[in-house]
Amino acid sequence: MVGKVIFVGAGGPGDPELITVKGMKYLQQADVIIYAGSLVNPEVLRWARPNAEIYNSASMTLEEIVNIMISRAREGKLVVRLKSGDAGIYGALLEEVVALREAGIPYEVVPGVTAALAAAAALGIELTLPKIAQTVIITRASARVPMQGSIKDFAKALLMGATMAIYTGVHLIDKVVKELREAGVPDDTPVTVVYKATWPDQLIIRGGTLADIAEKVKRARITKDSVIIVGKAADPSILDLPLRSSVYDPRHTHSFRPKPKISGTDVE
Repeated sequence: MVGKVIFVGAGGPGDPELITVKGMKYLQQADVIIYAGSLVNPEVLRWARPNAEIYNSASMTLEEIVNIMISRAREGKLVVRLKSGDAGIYGALLEEVVALREAGIPYEVVPGVTAALAAAAALGIELTLPKIAQTVIITRASARVPMQGSIKDFAKALLMGATMAIYTGVHLIDKVVKELREAGVPDDTPVTVVYKATWPDQLIIRGGTLADIAEKVKRARITKDSVIIVGKAADPSILDLPLRSSVYDPRHTHSFRPKPKISGTDVE
């Protein structure tokens, strides 16, 4: 009897209680757990069985990880692969899924909370705002790993009201700022940085702009584990509030709130 591999988003970026109920149940049942120790809070392992086989993948290669998953699944065991945040965002998911498919191992993916959403929650903001920002771009900065396109290429959408969430970029903050400026993003554009969102040592840099965010980041000595949020949605204090969504506006009708009628006559 062949077992199964479950990919679980492990409690969001840090808070183990952000794990989904479904993910927690799988963790409680797992015979084998492989967790991304460089990013996943080990506190999430509190739900593991005492006799579960546990591996920290921080120093492992893809081949080592896949070999454990396949061999244990072939023994009929339930394997949980704990990913940081959500496996669908920078989760190195596909390479492991392909190996499982080739080996004929069944698998399932349980979503989690990605860092951009945890950062927005920590800031108490929306990444999308009615009539202000309707598009969110999740991208990353890199000095070593090749990318198709750059922050400069995608930043043009900021000029049309998008919000940008940048992963793995805080250690390259000068490069990030340079590319945004080269795309024509104004210096007064709001920029916030959230370090280790939802962890106990979370740190937030508020009130920054493209002009001064690099200085603020360096002063705070932040060099990793951060999300950079760029755009008007990053700092609602600059906007004319309150903003109203159409769906809750009494002047806006829809299928759940049709235009009222009095004596068969529409009310204008």
